[in-house]
Amino acid sequence: MMLKGSEVSSLLAGRESEMIELVRAAYIAHASNESVLPHSVFLRFPEEAKNRIIALPAYLGAEFRIAGIKWIASFPDNVVSGNDRASAVVILNSIQTGNPIAVLEGSIISAKRTAASAALAARSLHTGPPLTSAGLIGCGLINFEVARFLISVFPELQEFFIFDLALENALRFKAKVRELSETLQVNVAPEIQTVFGRSRLVSFATTAGAPHVNDLSGLVPESVILHLSLRDLAPELILACDNVVDDIEHVTRAQTSLHLTEQMTGHRRFIRCALADVLQNRAAPRGTDGGVTIFSPFGLGILDLALAQFAYTCALETGKGSMIESFFPAPWFERAE
Repeated sequence: MMLKGSEVSSLLAGRESEMIELVRAAYIAHASNESVLPHSVFLRFPEEAKNRIIALPAYLGAEFRIAGIKWIASFPDNVVSGNDRASAVVILNSIQTGNPIAVLEGSIISAKRTAASAALAARSLHTGPPLTSAGLIGCGLINFEVARFLISVFPELQEFFIFDLALENALRFKAKVRELSETLQVNVAPEIQTVFGRSRLVSFATTAGAPHVNDLSGLVPESVILHLSLRDLAPELILACDNVVDDIEHVTRAQTSLHLTEQMTGHRRFIRCALADVLQNRAAPRGTDGGVTIFSPFGLGILDLALAQFAYTCALETGKGSMIESFFPAPWFERAE
């Protein structure tokens, strides 16, 4: 089966709660050793170091029992020409035969699994009074999906504070978020510290390749940071905060902020737990000092498989997608030479 982007989008539309629960189940399966997750492979180009294509192979067991791979390109300059930064495909393989059973457009799946993971973490780690405002730093597709999923998780949300280095991106983003809810107030902040001062939940989804934030003093007490882009925060800030991750081995590589912190300190003890520990009540939602909690997810391929399988199953049920007959050759001993 082949599923185009428009088909994937329609199949997943309005199903945020289901996707969050799929991500939750995938995290728990992974924590229970019911997955195989090799390290992602980064293909980089000597002429353009900021461009990359990443391969994320995975197997997810438990109730999923699916294998596959996401092949995702990130070319930041695409946005200058009006195109999306990322493009991707996801291939699902049968674990009975190994044969590919579906090829899906993957950038939508990738964005939604990232946002579902962020919303799950926000729901699990946020404590205190109802969340009425949230901050979004980086005004691209990922934070747009984060906004969508946060609205589904926190119905009491009243406003977003957004920031982007390019004002035109922020203004376009504001208009798009207003399409999600006519009642939400969307405020364009002049600087990051303004976002910090108005929101107890802040999501970073930027294209930063190295830490550029060195001061969190403006944050509201007991805030939660969703550090989705992984390279925004200086190691000193990581050390000063309570750290929760998706997978310790995966997130401490590829020059992420946590990887830089490990290189600086020579250890990983600054990471308190994985999100699955909180989901399974093996760890508290927050650290004991009442400070800032940072969730840093490397982005696990098992999440792409969970959502891609969901889209594939929905396509089978609704008759969407294109079936490709005779894709595989006949067995070699039956082929005429």
